[in-house]
Amino acid sequence: MDAHEVNRVRATLALFVADVFASVPRKDQRAKGDCYLRGLMMDGRRKSIQAMASRLPDGNEQNLQQFVNQSTWDPVPVRRRIAERLVPRIGPDAWAVDDVSFPKDGRMSVGVAPQYCGALGKQANCQVAISVHAVSDAASCPLNWRLFLPREWAEDAVRRRRTGVPEDVGHREKWRLALDALDELAGWGLVPPVVVADAGYGQNADFRAGLAERGHSYVVGIRADITVQPHEAAPAAPAWSGTGRRPVPRYRQSPVTVAELAAAAGREAFSEVTWREGSRGPMTSRFLTMRVRPAGVRSRRLAQAAAVAEHGRWDGVLPEVRLLAEWPDGEDGPTRFWLSNLPDDTPIADLVRLAKIRWRIEHDYRELKHGLGLDHFEGRSWNGWHHHATLVTAAHAFLTEQRLAPKADTADSASTRSSTSSRTC
Repeated sequence: MDAHEVNRVRATLALFVADVFASVPRKDQRAKGDCYLRGLMMDGRRKSIQAMASRLPDGNEQNLQQFVNQSTWDPVPVRRRIAERLVPRIGPDAWAVDDVSFPKDGRMSVGVAPQYCGALGKQANCQVAISVHAVSDAASCPLNWRLFLPREWAEDAVRRRRTGVPEDVGHREKWRLALDALDELAGWGLVPPVVVADAGYGQNADFRAGLAERGHSYVVGIRADITVQPHEAAPAAPAWSGTGRRPVPRYRQSPVTVAELAAAAGREAFSEVTWREGSRGPMTSRFLTMRVRPAGVRSRRLAQAAAVAEHGRWDGVLPEVRLLAEWPDGEDGPTRFWLSNLPDDTPIADLVRLAKIRWRIEHDYRELKHGLGLDHFEGRSWNGWHHHATLVTAAHAFLTEQRLAPKADTADSASTRSSTSSRTC
């Protein structure tokens, strides 16, 4: 947005800020929030506080620095109100779990460490945040955030003190943080229609079990090497001799990878499905679904623990889920795979659309980072990062509402104008 466009929506933005920042106790703090959001939405390559203050007629760098980095206002109620507003407006088909990285120099920014950096596609010094987004084919918005704290930060008292990491915050795996974020949303009365995630989360048996335990339906990506038993396979136990322990039922055939199982069905078993209209026409490929039983060591242990807790014993039967496999034209075999616990009567077209709907997250990340400056924050503290991420989320939510409003003519940001429809997802 240029300055004229920002001024044109000032009254609407003021109403938005009054609602979303109602939990912020002081009027002057809410005014700074309004100012910060205008700075984020206004055109300009850099969205650091100094750069935004120089572009805003009422920008005061010192005041904005204090509001973001030192002020004690709680960002959680603000994120809650954003989520409460945006979920009904978007009408999501799914909630998407993902993570995003921020390359950083030095070692004193909160959570920074050498780790895999998706933004660079390699190991690098960076921060990583986990996000949950409400997504539909028409709109999307982040609902919640968790900043990942690497293991090396757990016992580093000096860095924790300097960056203000709360005492009760330690290292937690990314999949646990994702479940934490979903639990917090559930505490706000918001429940996902379906959870979708890539193989970084879907491959993890604990994550899938955590979703199922919470009653969440899911469609999650997995790697080709995950092992399963076919649906019709059944465990068996040898006859008991009458002495010693009774034999434990187990599957007598070795598990196979999902790639092997799907390929064995043959290409003729795959049907053509179109999941959305892209910039170059319908996005179509060939897909197959079948019932399978995940059979990795962790899957077996989780199944046994759940059965013993509920029934006092385990009959050796692995739980069923649905495998979705894609075999694109020109490929020698299936290339992408998902697991889902949606009901058997869910049409394959619906499964495919949900499996592919994560493209909206890339749209969000591009606007959040390049259009609204999510990765431009120059502060180092825990509070500062969470304040900035919440303010960027608020700016994104406001723009999303403007785009969804009837006859809205609010100009998109430069990042939004760049089409994502040509992405293969």
